[in-house]
Amino acid sequence: MTGLPERARSRARDATLVDVEHPLEPFWRGVIAYRLLTLVTVAAITLYHLRTAYERPAAAVAVLLVMTVWTAVTSWGYLGGLPGTPDVRGRLALADLAVCVAVMATTPWIVREAHLDDGGPGMGSIWTSGAVLACAVAFRIRGGLGAAVVISAALVLSKERFGTLELGDIQLLVLAGLTVGFASHVLERTAARLRRLTAERAAAAERERLTRAVHDGVLQVLAHVQRRGAEIGGGATELGVLAGEQETALRALLTGPGTTDASGHRDLAAALRILASDRVTVSAPGRPVELGAAVVDEVEGAVRAALANVAVHAGPDARAWVLLEELPGALEVSVRDDGPGIPQGRLAEAETEGRLGVSRSIRGRVEDLGGTLTLDTGPDIGTEWVIRLERGTT
Repeated sequence: MTGLPERARSRARDATLVDVEHPLEPFWRGVIAYRLLTLVTVAAITLYHLRTAYERPAAAVAVLLVMTVWTAVTSWGYLGGLPGTPDVRGRLALADLAVCVAVMATTPWIVREAHLDDGGPGMGSIWTSGAVLACAVAFRIRGGLGAAVVISAALVLSKERFGTLELGDIQLLVLAGLTVGFASHVLERTAARLRRLTAERAAAAERERLTRAVHDGVLQVLAHVQRRGAEIGGGATELGVLAGEQETALRALLTGPGTTDASGHRDLAAALRILASDRVTVSAPGRPVELGAAVVDEVEGAVRAALANVAVHAGPDARAWVLLEELPGALEVSVRDDGPGIPQGRLAEAETEGRLGVSRSIRGRVEDLGGTLTLDTGPDIGTEWVIRLERGTT
């Protein structure tokens, strides 16, 4: 599109936006065009056979005028000219169906039986099939099929006969309703996907912009404060922990996919990958591990708490490894470090002193999810937390 003038590119962008936001507009315009063409056809046939095919020519002309006025009303409404709620087109399509049935109901009173016996059309003829198309666009497959059944029943009852000609008309009505209804359904779902992808792409671009703006400043300062707090100790330790938590949260906001899909799921693997840094290695399956968004949030929070403990207690040079594994019927997330390990009874002592970081941030989260938490620690093996979640609980 680089070779187009600016005005042409602008129009192309606008057209794409309108198609995505209102994907069924071309279908509605198609219904209007079909209605106008069939009206001209029916009017020509009616006027041509006015003296020979109709018992009451004046009534036939009156019905034709009603069809003309109604075509103008529906054309205006299907183009969005009628104010009201978003489903005004659906209501108009149902009214269109009722008008078509009423037009067809005049057939026994206006059209001569000899004309019908010779295969001539009833009142409305192919013009009435426009209601089937309108209902298919408005209500998708069920609307198209339902309208086809109604018009087919009106066709048989108004002509008081059921032959090969009527059977062919019914087949065309059902096929048109199903085809247009299915196409409308597919197009609407495709447009919804495009809207979601566009929103995700815009969010990713904004995160990238923010990342460039703050990466060389805020994130580095927070990481430095975290390291210095652990080195200095004392009251600075708590400051370092807070700085580390804010660094992780900010990094997640800037680079992590917090997107929840339409079914309320998030990718746990992607959520854990954003915790990687120069001291943290994250290993996870290459494909998405979809879980409930609330479950992913709690597991991610527990892993962050474990990594915060590594930063505070394992020393400034300690490294950590996060591993996500999919097992038969279960998931396991392990957080391991190469620090000195946790001394015997230290966790119970910290809980007694009122420091509930492990108890609340890790164990509490896992227990709320119905999972299990195991700890393996020692002077020569470091510390490893293992979170296990059964698939039935996620």
